[in-house]
Amino acid sequence: MQISKRVFLKNLSALTVGQAVIPFSQAETQFQPARRDGDEKHRYAMLVDLRRCIGCQSCTVSCSVENHSPLGEFRTTVRQYEVTDGNQVVNNVLLPRLCNHCDNPPCVPVCPVQATYQRKDGIVVVNNERCIGCAYCVQACPYDARFINEETKTADKCTFCTHRLEVGLLPACVESCVGGARIIGDLADPNSTISKMVKAFKSELKVLKPDAGTIPHVFYLGLDQAFVDQVDGQPMLWQGMEAR
Repeated sequence: MQISKRVFLKNLSALTVGQAVIPFSQAETQFQPARRDGDEKHRYAMLVDLRRCIGCQSCTVSCSVENHSPLGEFRTTVRQYEVTDGNQVVNNVLLPRLCNHCDNPPCVPVCPVQATYQRKDGIVVVNNERCIGCAYCVQACPYDARFINEETKTADKCTFCTHRLEVGLLPACVESCVGGARIIGDLADPNSTISKMVKAFKSELKVLKPDAGTIPHVFYLGLDQAFVDQVDGQPMLWQGMEAR
């Protein structure tokens, strides 16, 4: 049955007459995505011991299998860089990359529909039912840790495998690491392995792009200082290095 535009608008007006107008503050509350907030008593973080990483990519494979990532798209992977002095390669660096679950995540405020948010335990996640795939968060992330999933058309990233953590299991990448290079744990627990390692190696731990002000919670042990230093305001990570 066909209906004219005028009749349609008339019927629509009849349906909406007398309906209460929702105040903006209330509408904003109703617009909030459904969340699994986690427990504020915890603060999860990851420590990557580069002295143990062998670049086998078992973390990449296990993560892809666990989280059903599309072919060619990864929540975590190990990149290889060549550090040069301009004339020759002076060092090869293996660098596992993933979301840094920052204390001040720049991906959160840019999301126009509040699909990206941070749980009380520090883990940054995406509500895929809310995400519209605008990619603002992808562009805002200084760690190149997000992508638009070509199958779901929504933002995708590492979540520390929250679905595994919540039932007492390790994230897929941690469980499969043959060298034991990835350690995840609760910084709020002084007796956790990661808390003890952070305390023991405090002066040696580094983070990527510390001057970005994100306060990342992926720590690296054995990271080349060239990945941290700044040259003319730009991280040396992108200068004189080539990813393999």
